Amino acid sequence: MSTNRISKYLQVVVISCTTTFILTGCSINKETEKPMTRDHIILDRLENAEKYYAMHPDFEKVFAFLRQSNLAELPAERYVIDGEKVFCMISKGPGRSRAEAKLEAHRKYIDIQYVIAGSDDMGWKPTADCKLVDTVYEADNDIGFFNDKPDSWTQVPAGSFVIFFPEDAHAPLVSDDEIHKAVVKIAVQ
Repeated sequence: MSTNRISKYLQVVVISCTTTFILTGCSINKETEKPMTRDHIILDRLENAEKYYAMHPDFEKVFAFLRQSNLAELPAERYVIDGEKVFCMISKGPGRSRAEAKLEAHRKYIDIQYVIAGSDDMGWKPTADCKLVDTVYEADNDIGFFNDKPDSWTQVPAGSFVIFFPEDAHAPLVSDDEIHKAVVKIAVQ
């Protein structure tokens, strides 16, 4: 490989790693195998999705699915994007109150939750800080629930998405109105 080509490759790697750290505020210490930590959720608009491609090899296909022109017309059901590795669940229904919303966490899948219409006020807390188990983690459904209160609440308007990794417990579907959204599940690699 030529010196010029190596230099360009290294620039791409450094830019990708730096972008991931700046965008997410997260880090991982490979020497001690510490989990990723962050003090906030990842929230952005769909038009900025390219910034997140470097975070996971399947994110590009996820955002391509979410950008399809007829997304709002798709019936509420499950859509396969890449087998059991990547799939989407479209839902449309009434929101719930903050008091009704429980923190949930996953181990096998990352969630990208995209609000198609309405607004979703989502709670967040690091999963490692959740101590009050409501429903023990169920591997078949990849979900566990907690009675802890979220550390923060973030309003996610239509046209915006959030990314929740297994390290992110979240309480979605909070609204006074109807929420139309797509939740894409991406297998952790």
